[in-house]
Amino acid sequence: MFRHLKEDISSVFHRDPAARNFVEVLTCYPGLHALLLHRISHWFWGHRLKWLARFLSTIARWFTGIEIHPGAQIGNRFFIDHGMGVVIGETAIIGDDVTLYQGVTLGGTSWNKGKRHPTLNDGVVVGAGAKILGSFEVGKGAKIGSNAVVTKEVPAEATVVGIPGRIITQQDRANVQVKKDMAEKFGAYGLSPDMPDPVAKSMGVMLDHMHAVDRKLECVTQKLREMDASYEDVDLPELKDEDFSAAIESLNEPSEADSKAT
Repeated sequence: MFRHLKEDISSVFHRDPAARNFVEVLTCYPGLHALLLHRISHWFWGHRLKWLARFLSTIARWFTGIEIHPGAQIGNRFFIDHGMGVVIGETAIIGDDVTLYQGVTLGGTSWNKGKRHPTLNDGVVVGAGAKILGSFEVGKGAKIGSNAVVTKEVPAEATVVGIPGRIITQQDRANVQVKKDMAEKFGAYGLSPDMPDPVAKSMGVMLDHMHAVDRKLECVTQKLREMDASYEDVDLPELKDEDFSAAIESLNEPSEADSKAT
C-alpha cells in the first residue's frame, strides 16, 4: 500500500507541472485521494467485504467527485488530473502509467454480468470528457482526444478523436497541418469572436475542396510531364490575404435591410 502511495505521488510530479511539494499533492489532489481510497476499497472487495467496499467508494465519490467502483483493477502510477466527473466501472482494467482527465467515463454498454468495461493498457492518456464504452482494449500508449466517444478497440500508439471515435491516420495529420497553415494565412478556419460559425464552416469546406483540387492538379501535371517533356506548367493565380479578409468583413457587416430593421 505504502509503495503504491509513493509511486502515485511521484506520478503527480511527473505529469502535473503545477505540483509544488509533497504536502500539497497529498492534501490538495482529489485524484490522489480517490485513488488511495480505491486501493483500500478494492482490498475489501477482494476479501468479500463488498458492502464495506461499496460504502467506502461512495464516501470517496462524495469528497472527490470521482466514482471508482471497488471492483475495478488499477495499476501503478495511475493519475487523475482535476478529476471531477470521472467514472470507472466495475470490470474496468487499467494498466500502469495511465492518465485520465476530468469528465472521463470508462463505462459499459451491456447489462449482462461479466466483463463489460474497457481495458486500458500501459501509458494510455484519455482527454477531458472522453467516453470509452464497452468491453474492449485500448492499446499501449494510445491517446484518446477530449470529448471523443470510443466504442471499438484501439491499437497501440494510436490517436482517436471525434464522435464516434476514429483513428487519426498520417493523411489526417497532414490535412490538419494544412488547415493550420491555411488558418494562419487566411484566418478562415479559426473561429474568432467576430465571425459567425456558419461563415467559418463554409470557408472551411471551401478550403478543403480547394486543397483537394490542388492535389489532383498536381497529380495530373506530374503525369503530363512524364508523358511529354516539352509540357510547360502554368502557375496558378496567387490567393491574397486581403481578398479573403474583405469577403469575411463584408459578410459580418449588417445589411441595409438589417440596419433599417434596427
